[in-house]
Amino acid sequence: MQQRTRVNMMIRISPVRVIGPNEEMLGVLETNVALQKANELGMDLVEISPDARPPVCKIMDYGKFKYELGQKQRKARAASKSSELKELRLGRSVKIDPHDVQIRIDQARRFLMHGHKVMVTQRFKGREIAHRELGLSNLKEVATQLGDIAKLEQPPRWFGKSASILLAPDKNKVEALKKKLEKERAAKIAAGEQVEDEKSIEALEAELAMQQVDEGPEDGPDGGPEDAETDGQN
Repeated sequence: MQQRTRVNMMIRISPVRVIGPNEEMLGVLETNVALQKANELGMDLVEISPDARPPVCKIMDYGKFKYELGQKQRKARAASKSSELKELRLGRSVKIDPHDVQIRIDQARRFLMHGHKVMVTQRFKGREIAHRELGLSNLKEVATQLGDIAKLEQPPRWFGKSASILLAPDKNKVEALKKKLEKERAAKIAAGEQVEDEKSIEALEAELAMQQVDEGPEDGPDGGPEDAETDGQN
């Protein structure tokens, strides 16, 4: 269980070693004296090393400290999420409708704009594997359309009866596009035009999950689940 930070009157041990608001050492003081100094500065006395003897406390603005800590933690969580890999499947067959391919491209674009890598997988149904060029053409179309914000990190790689490419966001291109879109958005708002809210990453992930449920598991040579044996040809 995480130990609660003791602040001000919650600090019962005395004396304590005190650090000032500008990192200056104020020495070992009786706790009531340290509290008085903190109060005179309009700040708080915060215990930062409870296991030291004497405990170490710092005079600071505890409300501001908690706010900045929360901001850092949110940024850290966002940074960790940005390394996630998302998979998009181009249907169950190379005969996927061009409109559905475009839907996947638009989804991949949103993931890339959020900093995620995207694996795009083309599956081959039955004897379609004899016409690999059709599936590879779909993958090429995806990579080409997303070339303005992404780089091809992995060319088509074969796993059984499916081929996948890996796209990674190009940070400079993504940032440039974000600035352009923000300017366009601001201009529309200034002109009184209606602006659609951007779909959240959670809504996008839910949409993707539903697609994969609808498509079902990959089919093997006899209609069963596809194995993961790598096909060396490309």
